[in-house]
Amino acid sequence: MAGELTRAAIQAQPEWLRGVPDRVGDRRFGERRVVFTGCGTSFHAAQTGGEAYQALEAVLSPPQADLMVAVSHEGETKLTLEAAQAFDGPVWLITGTEKGPIAELAEEVIVVTPEIEESYCHTASYTCAVAALAALRGEDVRWLRQAVDNVISDPFEGGDWDRVAVVGAGRDWPTAQEAVLKLREGAYVAAEAHETEQILHGHFAAIDEQVRVFVLEGEGRAAERAADVVKALGEIGSETTLVPTTHPVVDIVRFQLLAVELAERRGVNPDKIRWDDPRWDAARQSYS
Repeated sequence: MAGELTRAAIQAQPEWLRGVPDRVGDRRFGERRVVFTGCGTSFHAAQTGGEAYQALEAVLSPPQADLMVAVSHEGETKLTLEAAQAFDGPVWLITGTEKGPIAELAEEVIVVTPEIEESYCHTASYTCAVAALAALRGEDVRWLRQAVDNVISDPFEGGDWDRVAVVGAGRDWPTAQEAVLKLREGAYVAAEAHETEQILHGHFAAIDEQVRVFVLEGEGRAAERAADVVKALGEIGSETTLVPTTHPVVDIVRFQLLAVELAERRGVNPDKIRWDDPRWDAARQSYS
């Protein structure tokens, strides 16, 4: 079945998350100033940790801090390695394997998954990395396993959409970006992420009733502005869902499931994120 590996990884998340506290152990960031880096899905995970820099930006202008935490699912992402090399200070690595070039220079290597995720459309390795970052900040993450198990049985209903937008702010902004990446790489959907306030300042001029929109609610002022987004898009006629949010680990799961469903509707395989097509594989090989 197309998407078999991605489906299996999504379903495995509660069990993989169960082991995160033990894998992190007693390591904590403490009072140090910490910066985070990564690429792609790993960068979205890194953003949930705090002050985050996309790896290329961290190479171009190395941040000043007491500690850099690099996120790389397989520990060998080229630009993440360069960012770690450019950083003037100790580096910790959040990863799925204790081996690799980034691990060789890292002061601490925290393997947060029981194995390397086989699907290229990363799901379980993302949520485990986010949970590990939360644990390293001192959060009790044991509740996340059950919360993810619950949300797996409550997916979004899919549709035949040509464009999808995901809106979020604050804690939910990394989730919006990661949700869009899953839809793009897993189902080849023209999806776009918008920061809640930014969409209210001109961006919805390019959104109409043909765009399916999910607005991540957030809390406090973010929730108030999310409600404004929903109201504005209602005036336009866009099909819009206000999505209550609790934690980045939990909130991403329904979008992972949605990506798999849309991939099935479109007859594509999310496991390979289009690398099984010679043109897209050649494109990737041209820069890797």
